[in-house]
Amino acid sequence: MAMNKKEIEELIKFVSKAGVSEVSLEMKDIKITIKNSISSRVEQAMTHVTAPMPIPAAVQPSIAPVAAVATPTLKTGGEDEAKYITIKSPMIGTFYRSPTPEKPNFVNVGDEIAPGKTICIIEAMKLFNEIESEHTGRIVKMLVENASPVEYDQPLFLIDPS
Repeated sequence: MAMNKKEIEELIKFVSKAGVSEVSLEMKDIKITIKNSISSRVEQAMTHVTAPMPIPAAVQPSIAPVAAVATPTLKTGGEDEAKYITIKSPMIGTFYRSPTPEKPNFVNVGDEIAPGKTICIIEAMKLFNEIESEHTGRIVKMLVENASPVEYDQPLFLIDPS
């Protein structure tokens, strides 16, 4: 049984609200570790949560694909912008244009994208989520700087669907 995007987001919200410092979940096809920086209620929470297995520092974080939220833009500055589609962040986290600083960006202005193409990563609580396009088109504008924090539903890219 694999977890879908909504279940993972609900788990992240639950861990955040519960004040637990770390939770590990391992199933047949997936392993998720969520670390929270809140430590004020760790002792209280640890009485209700089984201690997770330590993960070696050499292990790279797993990357879970997440579909991007895309909605048509409102007509704000001119007729040209009305035809663009805005790809928005599906979660709160840190926006990254490439998988690592040494590797090339997933997409750049002018690149063609298609449904299922990874366009960025959003890190939420040490979980790196690949954000995939749900539309076909060409990137016309990057709306977020690399390694900057993003909010849920914040515009990330403008794409031209034509």
